Amino acid sequence: MCRSIKVLRRPDEPATTGEIEAAARQFVRKVSGYRTPSQRNSEAFDAAIEEVAAASRRLLEEIGATVEVGPDHWHPHPGSGRARRPAAPA
Repeated sequence: MCRSIKVLRRPDEPATTGEIEAAARQFVRKVSGYRTPSQRNSEAFDAAIEEVAAASRRLLEEIGATVEVGPDHWHPHPGSGRARRPAAPA
């Protein structure tokens, strides 16, 4: 179930509120099975994002991570998000 969940925060930098919201949105999408909720379910979808974001922020603060107000400014590299090997010499 979690194969396509991507890292949304670098551990050596402060987390931002935008990154926390992006992670919460990704989690709720994964759990619900919907990328975008129907009009009927949008209120429940948004409430779930807020609750997951609040729990995530509490977790980060309790483990000593710094949380700053700001946008989701970091995006993993395309693909698996892993570091790429240098190209082999020709």
